Amino acid sequence: MDVKTNAPEVLQRQIKKAARGHILISSVTDPYQPIEEKYKLTRRCLEVLLPYQSSVDILTKSTLVLRDLDLLKRFKEVEVGITITTDDDEIRKIFEPHASPIPARIQALKTLFETGLKTYVFIGPLLPMNPEALSEKLNPYVHSVLIDRMNYATKTRKIYTSKKLNQWLDYDFVDEMIERLQMGFAGKDLCIC
Repeated sequence: MDVKTNAPEVLQRQIKKAARGHILISSVTDPYQPIEEKYKLTRRCLEVLLPYQSSVDILTKSTLVLRDLDLLKRFKEVEVGITITTDDDEIRKIFEPHASPIPARIQALKTLFETGLKTYVFIGPLLPMNPEALSEKLNPYVHSVLIDRMNYATKTRKIYTSKKLNQWLDYDFVDEMIERLQMGFAGKDLCIC
């Protein structure tokens, strides 16, 4: 494992030269992986960013984000998204075995929302679910919603087939699920990626 332990120091040097802008933590690699508990790199980076009051957007699947709630509340512009791809924790165990359980992520989203932070949910990649059940659980705790289909279904075809989830490989079926999600989030800012 390669841990960039100097990330906060590099950020400290670079932030002084950068124009104030919008910072996304993180669109590709979760900033709250289990190792974050030990190294606190995301927390230390937030501490670096705080005096500059950059607009910060965090996206994670982890409830560890709640550890940094004290810092997040001090930003003037902060938004926190939780990735929740399904309402079914058994499906989560198949596709996201190391991610926080779905009920825990929903509770984290609720806590962030009730703290007064701007929150969103990223439903991507869309996994087998009950769209109405998921939207009902999430709707009270989000300002906006992003939905993205499974863009690499060929790589996961074996899993879908072995678990008898083949209908989720059908584009028309998935489009119907997305439409049902849209109805469940009526009135929210919604983006289909």
